[in-house]
Amino acid sequence: MESNRQKKIAGILQQDLVDVLQRAASSGGLKGVIISVSKVSVTVDLSIAKVYLSIFPNKEAKSLLEGIRSNTPLIRHELAQRTRHQLRRMPHLDFYIDDSLEYIDNIERSLKGEDNPIKDEDLLGKRKKS
Repeated sequence: MESNRQKKIAGILQQDLVDVLQRAASSGGLKGVIISVSKVSVTVDLSIAKVYLSIFPNKEAKSLLEGIRSNTPLIRHELAQRTRHQLRRMPHLDFYIDDSLEYIDNIERSLKGEDNPIKDEDLLGKRKKS
């Protein structure tokens, strides 16, 4: 159960992260890439923030996540500048891909019958029980 303080800090971080990441993507020459921060959860001691990102198009997600992770100190510094009046200490940032949208999309495709193993023989291997 998250405390109000955790929720408040998560909300502040989420708002500013969207701005920072989107600006970094556009200044980095990534046209047409949308990075959204779907969720931020902060640990009880406020030392770690888990940041879940939705990246569109999805094929860019892995390489972008690596880029974001390697730039975490810069992102953290930028956030610290923005939130210095609200936060005393900037939590350590851990970035993850939020694949829930892709998961939902896969379920919808299956329900519509687009992933039909009878039409696409390759799917059968995935569904066989070992």
